[in-house]
Amino acid sequence: MANLKELSKNPEKVTGGHRLCAGCGAGIVIRQAMIAAGNTPVVTVSATGCMEVSTTIYPFSTWKNSFFHSAFENAAATASGIESAYKSLKKQGKIGEDFRFIVFGGDGGTYDIGLQSLSGAMERGHRILYICYNNEAYMNTGIQRSSATPKGADTTTAPAGKVKQGKEQNKKDLTQIMVAHNIPYVAQSYMGNWNDFITKVQKALAIDGPSFINILTPCRLGWNYKPEETMNIGRLAMETCLWPAYEIENGVYTITAFPKEKKPVAEFLKPQARFKHLFKPENAPMLEAIQKEVDLRWEVLQRRAELGKEKKIA
Repeated sequence: MANLKELSKNPEKVTGGHRLCAGCGAGIVIRQAMIAAGNTPVVTVSATGCMEVSTTIYPFSTWKNSFFHSAFENAAATASGIESAYKSLKKQGKIGEDFRFIVFGGDGGTYDIGLQSLSGAMERGHRILYICYNNEAYMNTGIQRSSATPKGADTTTAPAGKVKQGKEQNKKDLTQIMVAHNIPYVAQSYMGNWNDFITKVQKALAIDGPSFINILTPCRLGWNYKPEETMNIGRLAMETCLWPAYEIENGVYTITAFPKEKKPVAEFLKPQARFKHLFKPENAPMLEAIQKEVDLRWEVLQRRAELGKEKKIA
């Protein structure tokens, strides 16, 4: 696990003064990830999104390290080229330091528009850590639904009203899609547990190969909750098992955070106005369906983790 005293000695690679919303989870994600990198030189690549537009308002920048902004669809491809150029320069003796490469992308630029370039980078085996700050919609352009948007959520392109009750489809399981690429390290984390996330970032950066971390990142604007509740909302996602914290190292599953007592999914949904319509009496069947889906996925994950324990013992 990450050591807080040691982390406090690490340089800040992300300054204050960015333009992200009060209570925005993305700012916390990038700051913790860069602290985890320590003194290692890092090149950061960012897809277009909330985090990018809020941290690089010309002529100012939040980033103290090398930063490259790509379009929505090609952040992973850009990072692949940078990492390849670095390997060539190091082989030629023109660079002596050991660099690391981190890509940040929202769910729009990761689950949807950037999936092709992400898949290619993982398949080719570039030494890149891709971190998806997953706020479950296209928040930067107007809170449109993405394939990361959960069933029942109210968005501008899948609104709740008389005809429909928010998004009708379950969200895509991108973490499992990354597992299917057979890369060395894949993980999920959540807001409200700095140690879980930072430890996973440190593990990923130490791996000589591609890695992927999907962190659920509450958006106080799109999810519509009080700004000071970001960490509580994040913890509720884990405690209800709607967003489990786990990692897959070389194919072996480990659950990294267990709820003391598994809470009903309704406790995660209630503080967020995007789900308020689900609590109307006529929408009780939808709430039940969401709970059933969460329970099923949690059971499947626990079985995978049990198999992982057997592999470690063997």
